[in-house]
Amino acid sequence: VPATDADEGLNGRVKYSIQKITEKASQIFQLDGDTGAITLGRSLDFEEGNSYELEVQAHDGGGLSDTAKVV
Repeated sequence: VPATDADEGLNGRVKYSIQKITEKASQIFQLDGDTGAITLGRSLDFEEGNSYELEVQAHDGGGLSDTAKVV
């Protein structure tokens, strides 16, 4: 999940966190809080589900944030 901030210093530093996720998806997907990269913790099994949804928040050092739905 990409996010940018035009501020300099700590206010321009963007961190990421998962805000909403199902229990099943939390066992599969991992989020790097520094880069926003979403990776698989295990292989996907389409018999378990053919889509997953999570909400990722990007927040900067100045206290501003925004969220994105990832499907």
